[in-house]
Amino acid sequence: MTPEIQELQRKIQYTFKDPALLHRALSHSSYVNERQHEHQSNERLEFLGDSVLGFITAEYYYGQFKTYPEGDLTKLRAAMVCEKSLCVFARELDLGKYLLLGKGEICTGGRERPSILADAFEALIAAIYLDGGIEAARTFVLSFVRKAAGATGTSGAFHDYKTKLQEIIQKNPEESVEYVHVGESGPDHDKRFEVEVHLNSNVIGRGVGKSKKLAEQEAAHEALTLMGINL
Repeated sequence: MTPEIQELQRKIQYTFKDPALLHRALSHSSYVNERQHEHQSNERLEFLGDSVLGFITAEYYYGQFKTYPEGDLTKLRAAMVCEKSLCVFARELDLGKYLLLGKGEICTGGRERPSILADAFEALIAAIYLDGGIEAARTFVLSFVRKAAGATGTSGAFHDYKTKLQEIIQKNPEESVEYVHVGESGPDHDKRFEVEVHLNSNVIGRGVGKSKKLAEQEAAHEALTLMGINL
């Protein structure tokens, strides 16, 4: 095993039982085409990795966004598994440094090409899944998803304040919570929505967000804070 491969395994915090899987995940088709004995590129792994990534991300969002409808969950997952996001993840690992590319791809900047990096990241997910199972793949994927989601302003998703507030309020059946949209501001491409959360007829929290859902989460967060709930 080369020092470079050992270095990559330290970065991903996973050691392969079958190093050939990692080698395949790093093998671009341009590299394989130049070498007759290298008969497998990372394309099939990329196909599998896309599905594994989608499942893990969907499962995570489903558990964290307990009050979000299917459409919102779909949008969040799509944003996380798109080429742009996967390229960012790959660059965090400096994955391009370890890729096996053909001479032409090396000369034309293949190590930094977003599509190649994104595909290799998906192939790496599949390799980890095949080598260590779904739990190993989940640990790897979520190390990126959690951090990226927090950085893009969806932190409310990881602390579902609406569900927490509902769980507290429903202990008293005679009380009810309602989220009221009270205003919006800003241009169409950068809207800000304002929401109040009402307990019966009393305002117990206000929130502002880039969507009504995020504003509702912020309103619930404020309500819980004012109620002295330890979050």
